Formats: sequence, structure tokens, C-alpha cells
Amino acid sequence: MLFDFDQIPHREAYKLTVASIVPRPVAWVVSQDRDGRINAAPYSFFNVFSDNPVIVAIGCSPKPSGSPKDTLANIESTGQFVVNLVSYPTAQAMNVTAIDFPAEVDELQEAGLTAVPSSRVRVPRIAESPVALECEVFQFVPTRGHVIVLGRVLAMEVRDDCVLDAAKYYLDTPKLDLVGRMHGAGWYGRTTDRVEIPRIPLADWEARKG
Repeated sequence: MLFDFDQIPHREAYKLTVASIVPRPVAWVVSQDRDGRINAAPYSFFNVFSDNPVIVAIGCSPKPSGSPKDTLANIESTGQFVVNLVSYPTAQAMNVTAIDFPAEVDELQEAGLTAVPSSRVRVPRIAESPVALECEVFQFVPTRGHVIVLGRVLAMEVRDDCVLDAAKYYLDTPKLDLVGRMHGAGWYGRTTDRVEIPRIPLADWEARKG
């Protein structure tokens, strides 16, 4: 069945998109306003799009009133943020930070999480997260519904027991036990169910055909 996105309401296009483009990694974004108040919120319109420099993108939707959410307002104000990745043990706490708290409420405190200093940015990271990406704004890309924040990753903090070989920059990805956003209002998927499909060199492919 064809769904022409120019012919259907954008809300329905959104439903089709989030029900099919799965799993999506979750950006657990910590930001800070100019007065030092911390905000934490998860975003599943998120991924990495460049390696030199490393650029991540987050799609930030507005509040129902049309004003920017606290995350975007803080990033616009300070130019910095930290993307924490969500492990299965932290998924419930992440869900708490998704509650629509007033701006003055510290979501990390509500969720029983620990804010610790970052290395390259003023914004703290979440100690319980196995991976934290310290970012500065690279570019804002406005759309009709979202503002896409492109962030340049300045540093990455990885939990020590998830580093296989620091000299070779090898991580124990399965041990990170990350979750991704699935369909519907509250579905997530774990990265523990994996399948290996090695890349095929052209010479091997041609040899198979011969």
C-alpha cells in the first residue's frame, strides 16, 4: 500500500515513520540553562551522521504551545549538551525523565540519577549511563515541525568495564546493553538479540558467480 506523505496529515506520516523505522537509538540529552539549572530528556529522533568530525543529530519537537522545549532552549542558549546512551538497567529512569516536569524541576534528581562533571563541556553527564557524548552545537536545521540539532562530539566517556582495548579503541558493545526505541507509545528493543552478517568483498562475490 502506498502512503503519499504530501496527501496525508503530518501526524499520520509520523505514525507510519515511527512504526517502521526501528529500532532507533535514544539520545538521553542533558542540557543546562544559563543559570545552571539542569534538564534531562530522551529523544528518539537521533543518530550519528558523520565521522570527521563526528556529528550527531537530534530532532527536537516544540511544546504544544509552539514554544521550544527546555532541551532546545538550553542548547540554543549555551551551545552545549551531552548525549547519554540508554542501557537496559537505566531504561526505567530514562522514562521518568520523559515526564513533562516544570522547567525548575531537576529530572535527574526525580529519577534518582547522578550528575557528574563532563570533561570538555560545562553540562554534566549521567554517571549511570555507559556512554556519554559531550557535544557543542554544529548547526541548527529548522523544519516545519522540529528543529534538528547537529552536534559536534568533542569527547566520549565510556564506562571502564565496557572498554575491551583502549589502545585499539575497541569497545565491548554487547556489554553496553543499550536499548532502542520501537513502535507505539512505550515500546523499546534491546540490543542483546544480534545476528552477524559479514560484508562480502567484491572478489569473493565474483568468485561465487563464477
